[in-house]
Amino acid sequence: MEQGGEVFRALADPTRRALLDGLFHSDGQTLNELCEMFPEMTRFGVMKHLAVLAEADLVITARDGRMKRHYLNPAPIEQIANRWISKYAARFTAALIALDEQVAADQPADQYRTTSRRAEPA
Repeated sequence: MEQGGEVFRALADPTRRALLDGLFHSDGQTLNELCEMFPEMTRFGVMKHLAVLAEADLVITARDGRMKRHYLNPAPIEQIANRWISKYAARFTAALIALDEQVAADQPADQYRTTSRRAEPA
């Protein structure tokens, strides 16, 4: 599969995104803890979603005694952002910065000042 294809496939499903959000909120959860997020889903269903996330290297599983803990690995998402999003966003970001500078240059300096008014005693 194309580089990053597994990550896109993993992120395409709302349940998998919810699992990643749960791990972002509280990293190092067990399967039982993750299953509590989805009471309508079977344990096997959650395990299948975790397997897809692990295949994309978005979740890393480590043994903690008799338990397995699941940890978020944000590196593949950062790589996708750098590869796909940044190069397209850079052009628009530069245009917005130039527009902001132009607007600031066209405005009198005192327009941006704020004055604080105190209430006059009666």
